[in-house]
Amino acid sequence: MAGSDGFLRLADSRNGLDTLSGQRYVLYMFSNLDIPDRPPAAAPAAPPASRAIALLRDRIARIEQVHSRGPAPRAVPLDILAIDQALPGGGIRLGALHEAVSAGPDTEHAAAATLFTAGIIARLDGPVLWVLRQADLFAPGLASAGLHPDRVLFAEAGRNVLPIAEEGLRHPGLAAVVVEPAGRIGLTASRRLQLAAEQSGVLAMLLRRSQGFDDPVLAEPSAAVTRWRVAMQPSPPALPHAPGVSGLGRARWRLELMRCRGGEAGSWIVEACDATGHLGMAADMADGSDQETVRLSA
Repeated sequence: MAGSDGFLRLADSRNGLDTLSGQRYVLYMFSNLDIPDRPPAAAPAAPPASRAIALLRDRIARIEQVHSRGPAPRAVPLDILAIDQALPGGGIRLGALHEAVSAGPDTEHAAAATLFTAGIIARLDGPVLWVLRQADLFAPGLASAGLHPDRVLFAEAGRNVLPIAEEGLRHPGLAAVVVEPAGRIGLTASRRLQLAAEQSGVLAMLLRRSQGFDDPVLAEPSAAVTRWRVAMQPSPPALPHAPGVSGLGRARWRLELMRCRGGEAGSWIVEACDATGHLGMAADMADGSDQETVRLSA
């Protein structure tokens, strides 16, 4: 028991003395000894920011791989080294949701984004389900990007685009499902599409359209692993060595990877998909002298 003098004292219990009575006490120990505290351990040095981000990305990728319920991820390369290097797995990952939108006046009709999507799917085997709100897609035009209309099952779904697309993604016999919803698509709905694609291994392509190119709805977050923006660019002369000859060369796009889970964002000038679905690097930009490439942290 602590006394008024700062000592910790014990009563002499053999003599039956009460410690509260103020009678005989035996000095036991000091209670006011100044015992120094153990110095705190030095905190480990924090890794550099770039290394910490790389470690975090690697850890997230391992967690996603452990919890993945679908088959091992595969990818469709775009066959342009600079773009494939920016994508995890070296291409468009199958069994995942990807988002594409056009830029400028083409935002309403999404012609460039549609051809970009068709070119990717053209290099896959199997039937394709294309779910759209209204039948305004010119199917023969898909053939110019390598996707023959005979492979495509068109579903005019009205307001039921998302549930029909989700059901289609649960069928592993499909090569891909293209989703064309109207207006806003919530984060929950896009997650449902992503989970369905993971489970079946089917490629899911989300085509976004809007009447305004600056519509904030197009910038809202989604569960897509990549987000692409395709903008029309001026075509070169049909004959580069004879620019005075009339005619147009192969169409060009500015292809922007706006978001990439586990990868890098970037922007490239490419030639549009050919009849086999492949993109091309513009001949006058292949050396990188005029190529504008932007690298951002994803």
